[in-house]
Amino acid sequence: MAETMASQRAPDSRQTMLWVSAALLPGIATMAALFGAAVLLNLGVCLVVAWLTEAVCLRLRHRDWRAGLRDFSAPVTALLVGLAVPPGAPIAAPVLATVTAIALGKHAYGGLGQNLFNPAMVGYTVALVSMPAAFALWPVDAASGATALDTLKHNDGLTLAELLRTPAFGSIGGYGWEWANLAFAMGGAVLIARGIIGWRLPVTFLLALGGLALAFHDGGSSRSAGSPLMHWSMGSTMLAAFFVLTDPVTHPNPRRAQIYFALIAAATTFTIRAWGSYPDGLAFGVLLANAATPYLDRRFA
Repeated sequence: MAETMASQRAPDSRQTMLWVSAALLPGIATMAALFGAAVLLNLGVCLVVAWLTEAVCLRLRHRDWRAGLRDFSAPVTALLVGLAVPPGAPIAAPVLATVTAIALGKHAYGGLGQNLFNPAMVGYTVALVSMPAAFALWPVDAASGATALDTLKHNDGLTLAELLRTPAFGSIGGYGWEWANLAFAMGGAVLIARGIIGWRLPVTFLLALGGLALAFHDGGSSRSAGSPLMHWSMGSTMLAAFFVLTDPVTHPNPRRAQIYFALIAAATTFTIRAWGSYPDGLAFGVLLANAATPYLDRRFA
């Protein structure tokens, strides 16, 4: 939710950003417990780089850099980037992702509230395309291994039941990620209860993603793309659903438009997960949906 509610420059934007940050804490704590201190190191690097990049960009634009730092949008972007970059990746990965998110994803479009694309996803995608090997591996059962999504895609002829016995998987989804996704969903539920985000986008996205998984789930053969429960509990599904798609600056306002927005994101995510060359398609799904936002706003105004 990189420029999330703060993007609207509401008087309580700082408070909103603090709520968003607080809602991320259960997921952060869960990931740190499962994947180790490298998660916290990623977040620390991203936070420092985000503050510095934000200050430099504001100075270059002849803006009050102190006031710009006080809205807390940059730290939220940093947290999202830090959670997306694999723990243990070369430090260049979170640095590149964060600098790109703030400088290119945000300030190149005119700054706070003017960005077409979600800044965190811009930064993540640039780093992913530039350093694909660094994003291919996550800590798995005390060792670095392929992610569950990548293992599912390149399954060597194994059924889903057999894949679930490999180190990349937990009980129902990716090792560790099933609990992390639950924690992020709980944080997202708090934001909905507080009225900070709406329910329509995350619910539509999750239902569409689950529906596509169900359509291509043949009971668990080696050709199955995974069950709905697996897709909901693998990768950064809940993080994207509740904290990225709900960025009001980069999603359409009309209710019907939001349905199509979520469908675009879900369809792109599932397509790349099932048949693409990248381990996950969430960032690409979000960016493609962001690109459709101006048209959807006009079409359903």
